[in-house]
Amino acid sequence: MSRPRAVVCLSGGMDSTVCAALAARDYDCFGLHFSYGQRTQARELRASQEVAQAVGLRDLMVLETDLFRRIGGSALTDIRIAVPKAGMEGAGSGERGAGSSERTAEEIPVTYVPFRNAHFLSAAVSWAEVLGAATVFIGAVEQDSSGYPDCRPAYYEAFNELIRRGAKESGIRIVTPLIQMRKHEIVRLGVELGAPLHVSWSCYAGETVACGVCESCDLRLRAFAAAGVNDPIPYATGVVTNRIAEGERIAR
Repeated sequence: MSRPRAVVCLSGGMDSTVCAALAARDYDCFGLHFSYGQRTQARELRASQEVAQAVGLRDLMVLETDLFRRIGGSALTDIRIAVPKAGMEGAGSGERGAGSSERTAEEIPVTYVPFRNAHFLSAAVSWAEVLGAATVFIGAVEQDSSGYPDCRPAYYEAFNELIRRGAKESGIRIVTPLIQMRKHEIVRLGVELGAPLHVSWSCYAGETVACGVCESCDLRLRAFAAAGVNDPIPYATGVVTNRIAEGERIAR
């Protein structure tokens, strides 16, 4: 019997990899990847291609845009803005650190790309209309995330209302199966699903080895430690310390 179709937003990161593996269990999936001028663009594309092959996506559409590079405003796309180390945002201006364990809900990190997910979702919904797919998957996570406003449940509720009112195929829904999970829970789910975490890539700065000190690496390392699982990707020598005790504390 044929399975329903779905579009999966695939960045190549840990969360989108687990989301893709989850979607592929029950849907014929078509992946959508954006290259938007991010620092690790080539590495993220490679990760997405390898994830797509590993989980059995029917197709992977790669879209390129230089919009975010041209407008700047994010450390991921503007080389004039340094990628901060975890816990160090604001340190240069005398402000307190604003890392994953310290930032308040109102603080938005410099790695936020202005309204990026709206662009991704719009493209995914457009493709879903043509494919006859009623579901769009995205691996957004609110808890244990970097505080991005486009990773909150209300954002996706509003976007689904926009689809209902403005799309030809108004039955399309964006689903966020990981959004309320903690990062270490996502790691455990990925292991359970057999998700190809070994080819995923989360680092904001490095393409050969992960830097281990940016906030994305920090969140990932904490998650694997809390899950009691070894992170299979390579990290820069000397920057990864023993986080098992800290990870166990987070898991509690």
